[in-house]
Amino acid sequence: MHRFVVHNGVAYFGGVVGADLTVGMEEQTRSVTERLDQLLAAADTDKTKVLTAIIYITDMSLKGEMNKAWIDWIGAADLPTRATIGVADLGEGCLIEVVISAAV
Repeated sequence: MHRFVVHNGVAYFGGVVGADLTVGMEEQTRSVTERLDQLLAAADTDKTKVLTAIIYITDMSLKGEMNKAWIDWIGAADLPTRATIGVADLGEGCLIEVVISAAV
């Protein structure tokens, strides 16, 4: 499986989860955004060019923690379209998975 593919000037990324699944929502979200920075760079783009995000979380009561880390990362000026979807299970310990696309 490819971590991303580029087609017609858009990079499409597979789902990204945090590196440490023993920490809470805010920490997992920060880990996801660090990994996204690395993947975006590998695709010759960056967070200012993210077009859309789909965020899957296992506990909607933790959405505020996720939002804090997300806004800290991307900044209000560069917010993409986004959907946050509550799901029953992302695997043991996993609280969040993020799928994005970005202009290249």
